[in-house]
Amino acid sequence: MRYISTRGEAPALGFEDVLLTGLATDGGLYVPESLPHFSLEEIRSWRGLPYAELAYKVMYPFVEDAIPADEFRKMLEETYSVFTHQAVAPLVQLDSNEWVMELFRGPTLAFKDFALQLLGRLLDYVLEKRNQHVVIMGATSGDTGSAAIEGCRRCKHVDIFILHPYQRVSEVQRRQMTTVQGDNIHNIAVKGNFDDCQRMVKESFGDQSFLGGKTQLAAVNSINWARIMAQIVYYFQASLSLGGPDRSMAFSVPTGNFGDIFAGYLAKKMGLPISQLVIATNRNDILHRFMSGNKYEQHQLEHTLSPSMDIMVSSNFERLLFDLHGRDGAAVKDLLERAAKGPVSIEDYRWKHARKLFDSDAVDDKATCETIREIFEQNEYLLDPHTAIGVRAARNCRRDNAVPMITLGTAHPAKFPDAIVESGLTVKPELPAHMADLFEREERYTVLENNLADVQGFLAKHWKNA
Repeated sequence: MRYISTRGEAPALGFEDVLLTGLATDGGLYVPESLPHFSLEEIRSWRGLPYAELAYKVMYPFVEDAIPADEFRKMLEETYSVFTHQAVAPLVQLDSNEWVMELFRGPTLAFKDFALQLLGRLLDYVLEKRNQHVVIMGATSGDTGSAAIEGCRRCKHVDIFILHPYQRVSEVQRRQMTTVQGDNIHNIAVKGNFDDCQRMVKESFGDQSFLGGKTQLAAVNSINWARIMAQIVYYFQASLSLGGPDRSMAFSVPTGNFGDIFAGYLAKKMGLPISQLVIATNRNDILHRFMSGNKYEQHQLEHTLSPSMDIMVSSNFERLLFDLHGRDGAAVKDLLERAAKGPVSIEDYRWKHARKLFDSDAVDDKATCETIREIFEQNEYLLDPHTAIGVRAARNCRRDNAVPMITLGTAHPAKFPDAIVESGLTVKPELPAHMADLFEREERYTVLENNLADVQGFLAKHWKNA
């Protein structure tokens, strides 16, 4: 399988190179030249498979040119064996035909584990094969950082540098990153917001001369295709658990960077019956404003009780725009260049095509807290603020009560105790046993100014062979 850039100018690459490259040389994101498509009969035959085997069925077409089948199966079994629930992504029923899929049963209590625990193993395999060293540079709004560190900390060919916005992630999220010890692990707190961190990562990928030509950057953010690929699987898992593919499903996805919901869009294109995808956002609602009114316009980023979605520049949205524009890279490049200067819209027929599948909602902190309290009072089930936004958006946007509605539960509530307190509940979510001593562990991170030269200088000085 070959992968092409959303901006149409970079060369097509195989899976190994896409894994290591992250951002294309023309500034675009890599997508498969063509998608595998599964018949309903084939999908039906996957009912009852263990999660790792289902993951193999869904993902192997994307990697088969690069990784032998038995090696890939072994990676998947290792990846998902450390999750704390046998189902890996269990479903919890909230109401009639309404569900939450718990995606926080991995080692860092967030949905990012599904992809990043696998990504570390993929990197180890490819880098060992090539006898190559890379520097991972990533930006996090809270959860990607800890999942990337956990997934890659044992990789012997990797140094990892994670940028997070200083004092803009929850304390649990910060400590999950900064208490992991290792000579190859570096946490940088940038005096800015997530978009500042993400911009520095993209600019660094565009010009890697600060590394002196001695190594190259690799991506762990959802610009890396392997992240999206791994997230497709749990849409199939949820559907198969609730009667699919013989009935269609609807999903509500709390999303800031558009990666998780784009995976659902791909699942549909690969043959899974999905009738509705709900984009659930907080006050940083650029995706909602586009999907509800065809206006893509950046506003000032606001700090909310759902910090993992405090994002205004949604990187993966470019991948959807590429499809909406008939895979015309030049048109996507022109649109995004104009979007950097002011508000843009797309042709009405393209926007209406997107609206056939997508709905959206923006949920503020007050409504988030109301939803946390309401669901707990109804079910004695505690939602984290991001999942609460997903549930509220699902209920506000639901098209058909006869279609199962599944909200992606993106994080464990113990990661966001402030939102629970704000909701007026006295219950205190406990961290799982493997993280019970988190607040006693020693932290290690560096605070830097919101300045690209300072950040690049830190990387150049501190990677292993500098």
